[in-house]
Amino acid sequence: MGAIENVLAFVFVLGVMIFVHELGHFLAARYFDVRVDAFAFGFGPRLFGFKRGETDYKVCLLPLGGYVKMAGENLGEPTGDPREFLSKPRWQRLIIAVMGPVFNVILAIVLPAGLFLFQYERLAFYLEPATLAYVEEGSAAAQAGIREGDTIVAINGRPTLNWESVKLAEIAAANSEITVAVERNGQRLELPVQLGAHPDTGVGDAGWSEIAPVRLDRITPGMPAAEAGVQDGDVLLSINGEPISSHRKVPVLIEKSGGKPVTIEVLRDGQVHTLQLTPVYTEYEGSAATWRIGVGRVIPDYKRIETRLGLVEAFRESIDQNGKNATLIFSFLGGLLEQRMSPKSLEGPIGIGRLAGDAARSGLPDLVMLMAAISLNLGIFNLLPIPILDGGVITLLLMEMIWRKDISVAVKERIVQAGLVFLMLLFAFVMYNDILKSLPAS
Repeated sequence: MGAIENVLAFVFVLGVMIFVHELGHFLAARYFDVRVDAFAFGFGPRLFGFKRGETDYKVCLLPLGGYVKMAGENLGEPTGDPREFLSKPRWQRLIIAVMGPVFNVILAIVLPAGLFLFQYERLAFYLEPATLAYVEEGSAAAQAGIREGDTIVAINGRPTLNWESVKLAEIAAANSEITVAVERNGQRLELPVQLGAHPDTGVGDAGWSEIAPVRLDRITPGMPAAEAGVQDGDVLLSINGEPISSHRKVPVLIEKSGGKPVTIEVLRDGQVHTLQLTPVYTEYEGSAATWRIGVGRVIPDYKRIETRLGLVEAFRESIDQNGKNATLIFSFLGGLLEQRMSPKSLEGPIGIGRLAGDAARSGLPDLVMLMAAISLNLGIFNLLPIPILDGGVITLLLMEMIWRKDISVAVKERIVQAGLVFLMLLFAFVMYNDILKSLPAS
């Protein structure tokens, strides 16, 4: 059922994104009296639809995109009809091209704003000072001399008032050196950190984590944790007397036990339970063998702040969040060009389907926020100056407006061919990347 749910969620999310994007092109074209021959969801053979006026509204076989077919928009098609796309002034064609991405950005703002009117939820730790609960041994932070208990107060000279600002700076700085200012015992220290990248996502990872209670979940029957009496939802307080305030610390301490008996304390229904168990050396869901106790998930039990916002505050917060997300997107693109960041974090159809399915199962708020994020990404991606994307059309129009003459048809044809090849290679890469992510870890 999970795969079917993922497919249905993917089609729904993509359908909304495509509809809104193409609606922007469609309305702008109609406003400037460009004849629209087709408004399509998907590519390939027509499955069903209806025709109203001069436009065929249709759903096609392959649900991996969509398009608005305007009369005379492709090279070699124009006949000189005044209602054709290429017969319109360049500034009108520019507006038609840009309105698709603009509508995606508008959707990315409207969706969260509408949600915030009824439910505005934030992780409490995001608003707290960035005090470190754990610094991974051998990590970039540890090598720079950063310790547990330090509070990060600035990165590259820019104050970091809370964990949110630290996370944003960390993600964007993969494989680069940053200067981290920490407060320790009343003193301020400036430490250079050669930031690495997370092996799975390719984004910046310093190896530190925030203070948060740790909850145990997916207890495996027959494994040491289950036999000792650990239950789903238990909050882990300590291991061998060492307090636990970070989920990243748990597997490290279990591994260090070397198979010797371990004493843990868990909190359940307000009561503290002391349990003893002995780790076993085994694999888990295809991952490498190591010392394990049979807990499928060790997750931070974040406190959440829930409230509602007024109309103005909801839109202000949505715009602020979208601004931060857009900054991350451009930082990621810059990191790709500088070859600092890995394209591993790019998601293709399989990855988007998985994310959409997970969000749909989690509830409407998560689905709304995912749709907003995808819509923003789609809007920005379509503005990139890649031929056959909106950004490529916009770039060529701007060049023609500056030069005050048309680029030759032959040159445009070569540019379109290059853009098509690039997008085909990109699609092949993200599909390959998706498949690799779907395979069990070796």
